[in-house]
Amino acid sequence: MTFLDLKQKEVINCKDCKRIGCVADVEFDPCTGQMCALIVPMPVSLFSCFGKSEKYYIRFCDVVRFGPDIILVDVCLEHATMNEE
Repeated sequence: MTFLDLKQKEVINCKDCKRIGCVADVEFDPCTGQMCALIVPMPVSLFSCFGKSEKYYIRFCDVVRFGPDIILVDVCLEHATMNEE
């Protein structure tokens, strides 16, 4: 599976069966080359251009399954939020 394949998949949370978004980036461990996390941008709000961009940081251990069209994760979104300036 390539990064372009991941970017085309939607991320769905198993806890509430809601769509989180699409994968924007992947974090790798530079020593082992293993995937550490998926980074998914939060939905855009009206005032998002004035503030910080927020993204969900979903650890690889929270991924339940990679399907043909979606990625299922089991994560609490309040704890998976990261801020970027």
